[in-house]
Parts: sequence; C-alpha cells; structure tokens
Amino acid sequence: KDLLTLPDNLHVPKDDGACDHLEGTELPELNIQNTNEDEVNLAHAKGIMVIYFYPMMGSPDSTPMIGWNDIPGARGCTPQSCGFRDHVSELQDLGVTNLFGASSQDIKEQKETVERLHLPFELLNDSGFELTNLLKLPTFEYKGKRLIKRLTLIIKNGIIVKVFYPVFPPNENAVRVIEWLRKEQF
Repeated sequence: KDLLTLPDNLHVPKDDGACDHLEGTELPELNIQNTNEDEVNLAHAKGIMVIYFYPMMGSPDSTPMIGWNDIPGARGCTPQSCGFRDHVSELQDLGVTNLFGASSQDIKEQKETVERLHLPFELLNDSGFELTNLLKLPTFEYKGKRLIKRLTLIIKNGIIVKVFYPVFPPNENAVRVIEWLRKEQF
C-alpha cells in the first residue's frame, strides 16, 4: 500500500538491448493526448524535452498487484513521478522546456495521478500504443495487459539524444537525468 517506498528485495532489470536503436531517432509525426486533453505533436517540440515512460501507476485504494514486485523494473512508478515532480525546477534551469510522463494506462487513471501526486506537468496517454509501436519501445504483459517498460528519453529538437534503460532504481531517475544534462551542458 505504501507506493512511495520501494521494497529492498526488488528484482533489478537487465539491459536486454531493446532500446539500443533509439538514440539518434527522430520523433514521429503523431498527435498524442495528454492529461489536459490537449493533442500534442512531440515531433514539433523545440528545445530539450524529457519523457519518462512507466508501466502502470498504482493508487492507495486499489487492490494489491499480486506478482508486481517480482517483475524486474515494474515497481516504482510513483517514486519515479515524484522524483521528476520534486526536481522540475532544476530540470527547467538546465533548459528542459517540456517534461512528460507517459504510459498506456487509462486517461482517467492518469488524470487521478496528476491530481493526487500534484504533478506540475502532464502525462501522455499511449493507450493505443501508437507512439510505443512507432518507436519500437519495449513492453511486457501483466495479467493480460500490455504495458510499456520503464525508460526515459532526452530529446533535443525532435531527436532522441539520450536513453535511460533500464531505469533502476526508479526513484533516482530524475537525479540521473539532471546529472547527464549537467555533464552534457545542453
């Protein structure tokens, strides 16, 4: 039930090479809905954009997800999102003009997440897997549902310049992105 704390015994995901093709890739022309119900064409975004993909956000009142902690890389969507929330000012100071979380989760659940976690950025809804399929992002199955594996993209003027995959621990993802941006001095 404590979605903010990661258990000590989580399985660490291994790099299976599923994101090796992404660096240097141009974002596709695609309108994708965000939690503000706006259509966003990510290919048109100028400047530095960060998109972190997560499998599925839990909520305190939902039933326990049996076996979720046993899937390498699955647990930690709330700590990852809160990390980006807590470091949004630093990311903006480093030139990030657009920050999004993204998942295939239902838009109503995503809106609840933005509200509950007080996220100062929108989540992207890829429930139809259009962006996932076009970019060939890695996915997995949980109880008959297809979900996107946890990864983070740094994009400059529509081109993916850095991929964090696998992301572990997820609560440190925002800090790793900040460290990389400082080193690269975008």
